[in-house]
Amino acid sequence: MRALTWQGKRDVRVETVPDPRIEDPTDIIVRITSTGICGSDLHLYEVLGPYLDPGDILGHEPMGIVEEVGPEVTALAPGDRVVIPFNVSCGHCYMCDRGLQSQCETTQVRARGTGASLFGYTKLYGQVPGGQAELLRVPFGNSLPIKVPHGPADDRFVYLSDVLPTAWQAVEYAAIPPGGTVTVLGLGPIGAMAARIARHRGAGLVVGVDLVPERLTRAAAHGAKCLDLRRHGKDIGDVIRDLTDGRGTDAVIDAVGMEAHGAPVAKAAHGAVGLLPDALGERLMETMGVDRLAALRAAIDVVRRGGTISVSGVYGGAADPLPMLTMFDKQIQLRMGQANVWRWVEDILPLLTDEDPLGVDDFATHRLPLEEGPQAYKTFQDKQDGMIKTLLVP
Repeated sequence: MRALTWQGKRDVRVETVPDPRIEDPTDIIVRITSTGICGSDLHLYEVLGPYLDPGDILGHEPMGIVEEVGPEVTALAPGDRVVIPFNVSCGHCYMCDRGLQSQCETTQVRARGTGASLFGYTKLYGQVPGGQAELLRVPFGNSLPIKVPHGPADDRFVYLSDVLPTAWQAVEYAAIPPGGTVTVLGLGPIGAMAARIARHRGAGLVVGVDLVPERLTRAAAHGAKCLDLRRHGKDIGDVIRDLTDGRGTDAVIDAVGMEAHGAPVAKAAHGAVGLLPDALGERLMETMGVDRLAALRAAIDVVRRGGTISVSGVYGGAADPLPMLTMFDKQIQLRMGQANVWRWVEDILPLLTDEDPLGVDDFATHRLPLEEGPQAYKTFQDKQDGMIKTLLVP
């Protein structure tokens, strides 16, 4: 089969690799029909090379048609249409029973001290082959895949793999009061969808902050009050307080993570980590503060006293300094974590209707053949061509 593989820093290639096969009685093989490029895939492209090996298959936002099932799979049959959550979760352990699929005790990567395994996402999360490929082996065939109906285009359902549950959880964790206010920092795929969900769930004011014109325009079209970081810069907190009676918003969603701009020292650390030999790079990531914390610091500034910060952007350093005194003084509540995909499926599925209240049908800005994946990664990283969300079609 053809698959998009990691070969080195800023070097991904589509290569011919062996087809996956049934390895466990509850495995299924899915022929991928659409697979997204996620903002966190850029962390692999740019920063997390020490945790990857050449040839690793990337991607964790796939859907497709079941092609083969293991002998103990009873919930699915060949020909069924499924979306694959990015968490590799069993569905029946202590954590899964509590809606914490991202902490699944069956697939936790204990050797690394991390949570549930993830498709296509480094040794830190199990080094499981990903879904930017023609075929994907999916374990836990009776409980992990999300069965969806045939008929509508893939765009209707593919975001159940990551974008929709991650954005939904970001809003849930933000605890926005009815009619309340929220700032969304970063209007990439997750931030843009979180802004839409916040509006859908009754937020009175959604403030979106970014520095990419296409992202700002798109979020504004869906009801966000958009602020251009290039214009407001360090005054962004004052501007948002002016919109909220001097207080700041009830909640802030940090949908940026380690890719924040305006932190040259951390940017240099990112570059260094990606170029070091694996052992040294891992040590640097795990013992030093290498993140660009501009977005998180902005969130701490912008949120009102007693408000909530919800972090959905991915951070990587283990010793990043935070302004704990300010956080304590402002009585800030902070929630974060990988999305628990299955926890939110029942809330989201009723919205994936012909009325399309979240705008999923036209959420993708680009649809490209899998073979164009390497160029798509570069374009996405460089924020060119208006690329916000790309679906690859094997």
